[in-house]
Amino acid sequence: MIRIANLDFTYRGGDFRLAIDDLVIEDGTTAAVVGPSGSGKTTWLHLLAGILVPDAGSIVVNDVEVSGLGDRRRREFRIRQIGMVFQEFELLDHLSVLDNILLPYRITPALDLEEQVRVRARDLAERVGLGDKVRRPPRRLSQGERQRVGVCRALLPDPPLLFADEPTGNLDPETSDRVLDLLFDYAGERGATLLTVTHDHSRLDRFDRVLDAGPWGRRP
Repeated sequence: MIRIANLDFTYRGGDFRLAIDDLVIEDGTTAAVVGPSGSGKTTWLHLLAGILVPDAGSIVVNDVEVSGLGDRRRREFRIRQIGMVFQEFELLDHLSVLDNILLPYRITPALDLEEQVRVRARDLAERVGLGDKVRRPPRRLSQGERQRVGVCRALLPDPPLLFADEPTGNLDPETSDRVLDLLFDYAGERGATLLTVTHDHSRLDRFDRVLDAGPWGRRP
């Protein structure tokens, strides 16, 4: 369960404020987060993941008060509990597709890079149609293929939560459906919670809930 209470966050400089009095998201929920650009959708995801820290209030995710953890413990929590699909993919071009998928296991001792993890990484690449491209660098992939690498990387540690920031942005309809199918299939198979920031209102009927971020963000 995700529970937010009396949340208040302001960027340094004070040009944007995000405030949420109370919000609860039950385990296993698939939720789309919508709202105009600049309403704080990405900021909200980063607060839930512990990338950002609120100025006030509490964020409790799976019985852990993320807002009360120090830097190291927030990183460990994020690595173990959350699969992040970033809007800009965040792939390293000097690494192959396979090594980008394995990246969470290479950057922290919180995860053990065992042979079964390598097998699962290859299986995920195969499932998304990248089995013959695992040795390529990201620069030799299309936008849709890069996004699928990001999805594989997010799914690899078997996280109970998936946070996806515009996972279908700038993708053609067929590739968008394929990426969403991957996320929904995983959430359904694992009982995971899926939170997706999106501007694509044509697919909102696939989600259990639609959250409007419009009232959350305020500018002076």
